[in-house]
Amino acid sequence: MSPNRRVYLDHSATTPADPRVVEAMMPYLTERFGNPSSVHFFGQDARGAVDSARRQIAGLIGARSNEIVFVSGGTEANNLAIRGLCEAVEPQGRHIITSSIEHSSVRGICEALEKRGWKITRLPAYEDGIVRVEDVRSALRPDSVLISVMLANNEIGTIQPIQEIGAIVRQERTRGRKHLWLHTDAVQAAGRIPIEVEQLGCDFLSLSAHKLYAPKGAGALYVRRGVRVLSQNVGGHQERERRAGTEAVPGIVAFGAAARIARDELDQRNDNAKELREKFEAAVAERVSDVVFNGHRERRLSHISNISFRFIEGQSLLISLDLEGIAVSTGSACSSGTLEPSPVIRALGRNDELARGSIRFSFGKDNAVADVDYVVEVLSRVSEKLRRMSPLTQEAMASRRVPQTVGRD
Repeated sequence: MSPNRRVYLDHSATTPADPRVVEAMMPYLTERFGNPSSVHFFGQDARGAVDSARRQIAGLIGARSNEIVFVSGGTEANNLAIRGLCEAVEPQGRHIITSSIEHSSVRGICEALEKRGWKITRLPAYEDGIVRVEDVRSALRPDSVLISVMLANNEIGTIQPIQEIGAIVRQERTRGRKHLWLHTDAVQAAGRIPIEVEQLGCDFLSLSAHKLYAPKGAGALYVRRGVRVLSQNVGGHQERERRAGTEAVPGIVAFGAAARIARDELDQRNDNAKELREKFEAAVAERVSDVVFNGHRERRLSHISNISFRFIEGQSLLISLDLEGIAVSTGSACSSGTLEPSPVIRALGRNDELARGSIRFSFGKDNAVADVDYVVEVLSRVSEKLRRMSPLTQEAMASRRVPQTVGRD
């Protein structure tokens, strides 16, 4: 039997395309179909659209338009930034500083480079999910060439001190260390918090269209003017030799429109998401027993709530909610399919039970109070049902270790 209603609370995985964004891209799927590299009218029309989108995306993050490189999404942006820089500067050093809570694409690139002899320092994020600036400073070595720390975490929403880390990089450069760069993955943060690349002090910043109510398949990498990277795509001369391949004009146009709208509506979206999340978390704390809220309570994105449910497998809870028409996730969508506990939740010091029992609820611009009411009602009902069936609950009761209070650690 299909559910009576559907509620989408997985906006950190992807967002539905805004009708205004779809309207902007549609002509480039039909009559305005030219290749931006062609010299005739059709090609130059497409080139103009790409350049306009480049300016719109630059405007979202306070960059120059010629510092925006179009790619296929956040994963490719992270690959181009990290691998592209490291391959370009390998003679200067082979040490990377990153965090223990990065997106799987950043973790994967670092692991691949590690197999090639690079040294990786993975900084802790502590119980609140925030990297310490002093740890970054302490990790610096003479052969350090790159610091890669995300602007905001995709699972728990914690906002990292990138501006302070950027200040360290600038300070090191004034001391003569010219070969040290800063990359930040801003895929979750863009359109959620104000971003100015000059204030952050970053050299690279990754973006993805489908987190901004645009279709999947387009992304961008900010590359500070004068910074050299080796292209990871060999072929044509597109994107100033940094990314070969014909530009995906419809997706790029959509990305630009989404960036413009996100900038205009940033405060409105944030206020709505925060109001819904606060109402949701208060209701969960009151109506659902044995929960642990993950990450810093204040320094986080407005739309993400990550909660661990004791004595429940997260996958079981996810499926039960899905059967009731509620879409959530157990962590990063790029890591779905694995049975391993979330490395992000484990990095907070949580045990495997809490890591496996964590659920990410991420609100969007079109959610309403009625959605919160429905989700809380279903959540309280199905979580208690799952606990009654869980061997973990029975074990805890047998040993008289069932907590009696709601945890907010």
